Amino acid sequence: MLKPLEIWLIRHGETEWSLTGQHSGRYDLPLTPHGEDEARATAAALQGVVFDQVICSPLQRATRTCELTGFLPQARIEPDAAEWDYGDCTSFTQDQLAEKYPGWTIWNGPVPNGESIEQISARARRVIERLRAAGGRTAVFAHGHFLRIFTTQYLGLEPQRGRHFALETAAICILGSEQGEPAIVAWNRKGPVA
Repeated sequence: MLKPLEIWLIRHGETEWSLTGQHSGRYDLPLTPHGEDEARATAAALQGVVFDQVICSPLQRATRTCELTGFLPQARIEPDAAEWDYGDCTSFTQDQLAEKYPGWTIWNGPVPNGESIEQISARARRVIERLRAAGGRTAVFAHGHFLRIFTTQYLGLEPQRGRHFALETAAICILGSEQGEPAIVAWNRKGPVA
């Protein structure tokens, strides 16, 4: 019998573009010094937590966060956990993109030469299916938009509902269940969770 599924979502620490609001997507930015400090604080928050498995996006801001928390040696690098491919929207802010495409948000597109919301949702569902098949407690080190869409897919919601799940850098969120239904157990935690 599988252990109950519990998924700990851990967003990477701060980058220069998370500060400026630029869409980084697959652009492989490093953490800022403050982002590294955030990751170390997350390590303290995870002190004593044991994971059955750890998966991590291949992008350096996620792998460095995973490394600074001490879980990289246990981690499996998961290409499906990479951030949304923003295509031609990469490096631009929400305001800049709204000037070009009136009313634009990442949730309603367009994302020229990038990934559709359906494509990133399919990636998130593939990860969720593998985690459900394994059961137990898993850490997922990844990115803001990916983790927000991951949460919608775990809960059985439309991916656009991810706009309602604001997620801070280096925050910890926990997905589990409540009375047999998928549920958010904790969201945007900084500090001891266990």
